[in-house]
Amino acid sequence: MPLAVYVLGLSVFALGTSEFMLSGLLPAVADDMHVSIPRAGLLISAFAVGMVVGAPLLAVATLRLPRRTTLIALIGVFGLGQVAGALAPNYAVLFVSRVVSALACAGFWAVGAAVAVAMVPVHARARALAVMIGGLSIANVLGVPAGAFLGEGLGWRAAFWAVGAASAVALVGVATLIPRIPLPDERPRLRDELQIYRDRQVWLTIALIAFSAGGVFCAFSYLAPLLTDVAGLDEGWVPAVLALFGIGALIGTTVGGRIADAHLFGVLLSGIAASTVLLVTLALLAQYAVAAAALALLLGVSAFYTAPALNARLFDVAAAAPTLAAATTTAAFNLGNTGGPWIGGAAIDAGLGFASPAWAGAALTVAAGALTALSLHLHRRGTAAGTTDRTTDSTADSTADRTAGKTTGRPAN
Repeated sequence: MPLAVYVLGLSVFALGTSEFMLSGLLPAVADDMHVSIPRAGLLISAFAVGMVVGAPLLAVATLRLPRRTTLIALIGVFGLGQVAGALAPNYAVLFVSRVVSALACAGFWAVGAAVAVAMVPVHARARALAVMIGGLSIANVLGVPAGAFLGEGLGWRAAFWAVGAASAVALVGVATLIPRIPLPDERPRLRDELQIYRDRQVWLTIALIAFSAGGVFCAFSYLAPLLTDVAGLDEGWVPAVLALFGIGALIGTTVGGRIADAHLFGVLLSGIAASTVLLVTLALLAQYAVAAAALALLLGVSAFYTAPALNARLFDVAAAAPTLAAATTTAAFNLGNTGGPWIGGAAIDAGLGFASPAWAGAALTVAAGALTALSLHLHRRGTAAGTTDRTTDSTADSTADRTAGKTTGRPAN
C-alpha cells in the first residue's frame, strides 16, 4: 500500500474529528454563543447537509483540475474553516464556517478516494479505501474524545484549533507525499461522467449505502440516552462505551478491507445481516448495561466491516467516472447519517422509548440487505449473459490505469 494512501487516511482523521466532535461540545457552544442547544445542534446538521450537497458539486467543479492541486486546496480551505470557527465572534460566523468546512471536507473525500483507488491495482481498491475509512474510525476512537477533553479543559474553541493544527500537518503530507498524477490524453467530459447515473446498479448501490449507514446511525445517535435512561449507566461511562464503538469500527474496517476485494458481496451480506441481528438484540437487551456496552462494540465492528465493500461496490459499477463515484458514495453515506438519526428521533418523539431507534435501525438494515441481494441477483444475471454491471473487468482496469496516469498523458501538479 503506497505511503500516500496513509497520508489520505491521516487527512480523513482531521476531517472526521471535526465532523463528529461537536456532539460533545454543544452545551459549551450554546452557552458561549447565547443560543439554545437545539439551535447549536443545527451546526451538526449543517455539516451533514454540506457533505451531501458538496460532494457531487465539488467533484463536478474540479473534474478537469489536477488531483494533487485540488487536494491541497481543499485541505487548506478546510483548515481555514477550523480557524474561522475558533475565532467566530457569533453564531452566524460559526455556522458559515461549518458549511464551508463541510464543502471542503466533502470535496476532499470525493477526490481523495478517487486518488487512493488510482494509486493501487483494481484488486486492492477496497483495502486502499479501508485505509481512508480507518482515519475516520481513529477519529471516533481518539479525535472526538480528545476534542471533548480539550473543550472541557480549555474551552470549545481549543478543539477547533487542534483540528486546524491537524489539518496543517495533513496539508504538508499531501503536498509532499501525494504523487503528481498525469491527466489523461482526453480530458473527462461532464456529460460522459454523468452517464453512470443511467445504470440501475449505481442507484441500487446508493440506496443500499444510505439504508445500511442510516440503520446503524439511527441507533448510534441515541446510544447515550439509551445507556443512561434504559441501561442505567452513569453519564461518566458514556464516553467509554462510545469509544468501544470506535474501537469496533477500527477492527471492522481493518478486517473488511482485507476481505472485501475477494468477497465483496459476501462481506456486504454478512455484515449487514450481523448489524440487523445486533440492532434487534440491542433493542431487546437495552436494560442490561454490560450487554449494551458489548453490543456497541460489536455494532461498530459490523457497521465498518461493510464500509470498504460499500465504497468499492460503487467504484465497480461506476468505474468510468471514479471521481463522481467517490462523490456519490460520500453523499450516500451522509444521506444515511442524516436520515437515520431523524427516523430514530421521530420514533422517540412518538413515545416509543429510547430503545426504539434500534428497532427502526434494524428495519433500515433489513431493507439494505434486500437491496444487496437484488444487486447480487442482477450482477449474476449480467455475468451469465456475458457482461458485468456496467463495464468489463478489462474496462475497469483500463479506467484505473488512465486515472493513475499509466497511459501516456500530460503531466499535472
